[in-house]
Amino acid sequence: MSPAPTGARRRGRRPGQPPIPAPRRAPADQPTASAAAFEVVETPVEDTTFAELGVPAPIVAALERAGCPTPFPIQAATLKSSLAGRDVLGRARTGSGKTAAFAIPIVVAVAASTKHRRPNHPRSLVLVPTRELAAQVAATIDPIAQAMGLRRVAVIHGGVSQGPQVTALRQGVDVLVACPGRLEDLIQQGHCRLDAVEVCVLDEADHLADLGFLPAVKRILGQTPERGQRMLFSATLDRAVDAVVRRYLDNPITHSVDNVDATPPDLEHHAFTVAPHDKAAVVRELASGRERSLLFTRTKHGAKKLAKDLTAGGIPALDLHGNLSQSQRDRNLASFADGSTRVLVATDIAARGIHVDDIALVVHVDPPTEHKAYLHRSGRTARAGAKGTVVTVILPDQVRDVASMIRQAGIRPASARVGPGARETAALTGPFAEPVFRPQAVATVQTSRANPSRANPARTGANGRYGRPAQPSGGARRGQWPATSGAAGGPRRRPR
Repeated sequence: MSPAPTGARRRGRRPGQPPIPAPRRAPADQPTASAAAFEVVETPVEDTTFAELGVPAPIVAALERAGCPTPFPIQAATLKSSLAGRDVLGRARTGSGKTAAFAIPIVVAVAASTKHRRPNHPRSLVLVPTRELAAQVAATIDPIAQAMGLRRVAVIHGGVSQGPQVTALRQGVDVLVACPGRLEDLIQQGHCRLDAVEVCVLDEADHLADLGFLPAVKRILGQTPERGQRMLFSATLDRAVDAVVRRYLDNPITHSVDNVDATPPDLEHHAFTVAPHDKAAVVRELASGRERSLLFTRTKHGAKKLAKDLTAGGIPALDLHGNLSQSQRDRNLASFADGSTRVLVATDIAARGIHVDDIALVVHVDPPTEHKAYLHRSGRTARAGAKGTVVTVILPDQVRDVASMIRQAGIRPASARVGPGARETAALTGPFAEPVFRPQAVATVQTSRANPSRANPARTGANGRYGRPAQPSGGARRGQWPATSGAAGGPRRRPR
C-alpha cells in the first residue's frame, strides 16, 4: 500500500457512524466550484409568465387559484435553470417569493420521475431551520403537488410526538419538509433513509448556519444520492454557507435578483426615541391600530408580559416564543393569520420565514443588536409588493448603538422624539380600534356547589394546594383543625 500523501490526514469514525462521503467532483470538462467562481446571473426584472418559463399548466392553474398569477423576480430568475435540472443558488431578500421558486421544480421533477414511492424513502427533501417555516413551506408545496397528482407531502420537526411523523414516512413520502434535528433522530432510529432523494433544497441556509445546524446539514446531505439535484436559497452567502455550496452543489448557477440587504421600496422606517416611563404607553398606542401589527421583544418573558398587558388594556394580543408548546405556537400563529387576533408579540422565532399576509406594522419594542436581525424582523411586512411600516422604539441610552446598527442595515429612518399622544404615532396607526375587554372568569363557587368534585381549589378557597385542607393563618393549633370531609367522604380525624 502506498503511503498517504504529505499533509493528508486519515479520519477515523466511531462504530455505527455513517461514513462521510467525499465532495462531489464536476466532470473533467467543467471547472469545479473551488477552482472557479460560481456562474452568477444578475437577472433583470422582466415581464414573463409561468407558462413561458416552462411551468406545467396544472401548476399554473394552482398558482392562479392561490393568487399568484405572475412570477416574482426570484421565481422568474431561477425557474428556467431549476426546471432544467441545474444545481441552483438563489439569492434574494426576505419576502421575495423564494418558497414557490423551489417548490415548483421539486414537484415537476418528482412527478416526472419513473421511480416509485417506497416506505421510509422520501423522494425529495427540503431542509428548513424552524418549525413554523416547515409548516409554511409544506402549506405552499401541497397544492402545487396535488395539481401534479402527488399526495404525500410530510412535515418533520421537533416539539411534537414523532409517532405521526413515523407513520407518514412508513406510508411513503413524495416531498419531505424537515428540520435537521428531528430528521437525524428518525434516521438514527431507522425510520428514514435518504438514498432515494432526487431533489434536495436548503431553505434559509444562512439562518441554518446562524442556529448551528450546518454540521447536521452536511451529515444529511452526505446521505443523499451524489447525482441528485440540489438547490440552496439564502438571503446572504457568508463563509459558512459558501462552504456548503462548494462541497455539495455541482457547478451551480447563482441567480441574484437584487441587493439581498436592500429593503422593499414600499417599506417606511421610523425611529422613535422615548423616555423610559413613556415606553409602555407609546407601545400600547402603536398596537392600537385597526390593522395587523407584529411586535418584537428581546426575551420570551418580555413577549409574554407585553401580550398580557395589551390584552388587559383592551388590545387582544397573543405571544409567540420558544417557551410555548408546538400546539400553542401553531394556534397563536393561526389566530393571527386568520385575523381573529390582530396583534402578535414575538421573539426572533418569528423573524424568519413566517409569512402572514397584510401585516401593516412591525414594531421593534426591543431593538435588535445586529443589522441582519433588524432586516429579517422588518421583512415580515411589505412582503410581495405590499406596503408596510417599521417602527423602532429607542430608549435614550440605546440611541448610539441603535444608530450604528441601522446604519449597517443601510436604513435612513425618519426620527422623532415622541411621548404618549404624539401625532407621529397617530399618523402611523390611523384611527384606534375599539377596545375589547375579555370577560372575567366566572367564579367557580356555584360550580363547586353543583358538583363538588369539579371545584377549583385555587379559586374557591375551600381547599389549599393539591386539594388538602387549608390551615388557618399562622398554622393550626391543637384542636382547631377545620372539620372537612376525608377523601372517602367520611369525617377527617382530628390530630391528637
